[in-house]
Amino acid sequence: MIEIERKFLVTSEDFKAQAFAKNHIAQGYLNSDPERTVRIRIKGEIGFLTIKGKGNESGMTRFEWETELSLLEAKPLLALCEKGIIDKMRYEIEVGEHVYEVDAFFGDNEGLVIAEIELKSETETFKKPNWLGKEVTGDERYYNAYLSKKPYKNW
Repeated sequence: MIEIERKFLVTSEDFKAQAFAKNHIAQGYLNSDPERTVRIRIKGEIGFLTIKGKGNESGMTRFEWETELSLLEAKPLLALCEKGIIDKMRYEIEVGEHVYEVDAFFGDNEGLVIAEIELKSETETFKKPNWLGKEVTGDERYYNAYLSKKPYKNW
């Protein structure tokens, strides 16, 4: 139940042609406190309830627990969420032995594109595609819970 993840800005739309999957995501927060976020997500036709703990000093590692929900369960929970629902398209791209998840945001976060990669350890090596830009791991401004309260358009 530990997530090790690195985040990067994306410099071009080249990733779209490399994607093997694409899903619309709507997500909100029942609790957006950085110590313990509680998220409701609808990805395609499936819902998820996710609880995340505070990240470590590097921002790469934190507790994460997730369970699947039906749409009938997820929709009313999403309606209960704090103001600032995140709306994005997620592209999944295989690069070497890893899968990058690239989120292109809509609405108040339009123009922001972030790539995430999950690793087995903080020191694990991975291939970096040409569209990968500056690393923003640990920068709270790029956390979805932060973007739900302080959208990219207001930076």
